[in-house]
Amino acid sequence: MVARRIQRLRSTDLEDAVGGTLTLAALALWALVIFYAYTVSMPRAQYGVLFIAGAIGVYILNELEDVIADRDYLDAALLLGSLVITIAITVYVNLHFRELYIDRVGYAFPHEYALAAAFLAAIVYLSWRSFGLTFLSILVGALLYGYFGDLIPGILGHSGLSYSRLLLLLALDITGFYGFLTQLVAAWIALFLLYAGLLESYGAFDLIFRGAVRTSKYIDSGVAQTAVVASAVIGSINGSQTANAGMTGSFTIPMMKENGIKPSTAGGIEAVASTTGQVLPPVMGAGAFIMASLLGISYVTVITAGLIPAMIMMVCIILAVHYIASNQLDSIDVDAVLDELEDRTRRDTLVDTVKFIIPFGVLVYTLGVIQLTVMTSALYTAVTMLITGITFPVFQAAYESRSVTAATRETLSDTVAGFRRGAIITAPIAIILAAINGVVDILMTTGVPGILTLSMMDISGGIMLVAVLISMVICILLGLGMPTTAAYTVVALLVAPTLVSRFLVPDLAAHFFVFYGAILSGLTPPIATCAAVAAGIANADFVETCYEAIKVAAPLFVLPFSFIYHPVIVSGVLSGGAVFTGLLILLGGISIIHGINYRFGYGKWAQLGTRVAFFVVGVLTMVYPNSTVQYAGAGVIITLFVVQQLATRNVAVGDTINN
Repeated sequence: MVARRIQRLRSTDLEDAVGGTLTLAALALWALVIFYAYTVSMPRAQYGVLFIAGAIGVYILNELEDVIADRDYLDAALLLGSLVITIAITVYVNLHFRELYIDRVGYAFPHEYALAAAFLAAIVYLSWRSFGLTFLSILVGALLYGYFGDLIPGILGHSGLSYSRLLLLLALDITGFYGFLTQLVAAWIALFLLYAGLLESYGAFDLIFRGAVRTSKYIDSGVAQTAVVASAVIGSINGSQTANAGMTGSFTIPMMKENGIKPSTAGGIEAVASTTGQVLPPVMGAGAFIMASLLGISYVTVITAGLIPAMIMMVCIILAVHYIASNQLDSIDVDAVLDELEDRTRRDTLVDTVKFIIPFGVLVYTLGVIQLTVMTSALYTAVTMLITGITFPVFQAAYESRSVTAATRETLSDTVAGFRRGAIITAPIAIILAAINGVVDILMTTGVPGILTLSMMDISGGIMLVAVLISMVICILLGLGMPTTAAYTVVALLVAPTLVSRFLVPDLAAHFFVFYGAILSGLTPPIATCAAVAAGIANADFVETCYEAIKVAAPLFVLPFSFIYHPVIVSGVLSGGAVFTGLLILLGGISIIHGINYRFGYGKWAQLGTRVAFFVVGVLTMVYPNSTVQYAGAGVIITLFVVQQLATRNVAVGDTINN
């Protein structure tokens, strides 16, 4: 008994020690990021090597806390082994950076190959541990494809990459795992994820959630709309629809269920809301940064191009949620819900609002007005968030004659928690993108993009509609089980070039098409990782949750085709023509939502016919390239709506007379 108690105490002490080390590692990682952003005092490739090592260290330490609690010693040994390997190769690469990166590219010593092989094994293990068998199969499949290419018949065959060539490509030439995606995360995305961590620790998400709950006073579906607003806003920052469903769904799904919404419906709404956040400007789940880098255009152009699609998407989803949820929700005491969340005065809310608006204003001003670089803008935004997050509560405490010391201690604690949370968010994203960078480099070296282009041309027969349908299927398949940034990167490099070079689709239109296509994998069976997480939280049937999600997100499956046939809406210029075309496409999306989700008040067959009519005309209005057909479709939609309202009114009057 005494021995068991001593063992438990030792385990607790060890967990505390790991937790403290994790906090120090997070602070060290952000010190590196901020130092580089401010000074740019080393080559970006070398900075990327240091950054990915820091991210891996944070991830391993974070996982060790749970592993120690569960006493899984084998897993602990594998994690610690991966940490030792990462430290060893990072130290070695930095000591010999110039040799590896410049002087002897393409050649390495035997001990360097051994070190690179060990690092490859660590990345494979960490990728599997973070993202499961789906991504593991992609990573291992790419490695096998690269090595055994000479055994593959047909157009997919190639001469094969030797063992040494693979290791040079993946690590020793400072490419692969250290390549442009790792460097992009380190230089651009990381500071925004720090911003996200600080937002969470300083209470921004609670503020958003409280504001969304207040809409329940004015909208029947307000509780469900809370999930849409909160999940979309938070999801636009964190870069993973699946992670977002787990984070925001943990409180939005139970709240929806408690107020009468079916578990599968609650899960479906959360899954869609988490997905839409990934394409919501200004951050777009970090995909905007990668798109700007790949296309060689400004970040502002990308987010401007994303505004009209985001408006179409959000209006359609809000309407769908209103149709579905308003028929299920019970009445809600908003004030009681807010009291349960947190007892906040109006002054507290005002101070919080200003505290978060100022950094966001800095972001908009530095990026959109004076157009500084993304890294510099993110640095100024994060620093401003630190300043307002620390000083506002202290000044408020002084104004209200509360203890300034206690307020300072609390805000500093929140700040450290924000640094830690930001690092924990960043770490798995950095690991998956490093692994994806390795996959992409293998595929690019073996010529897969060119092969895919030729294959798509052969299958489609040069017909654009067939090509884009095939492209959509490929995007969904390649995006299965992966975070937004990783999924988009793969399809952007493999699919988008074919649409641009062979079918003359504008660059932005092609990239937005594959971007939206990739995120749909989170809602599309049989994998549907985002829906699976939401279904688990809701304790709902997976298939029913997917069905409810697709009912809400139906226009989202059509919208990417609008980018192909109406590229003006993603041109990066908010012209009158772009806005008008966007409104026509929005009307088509509303028609689809209305046809699928509205509760018509008449017979089965008449109802089915009306639903089909709204759906078909809506699709044509969204996608058809001829403007005359779009105008006619808009006229038909309006006519159908008026007729439906009159028919429903007549049914209601007839029922009243008969009664």
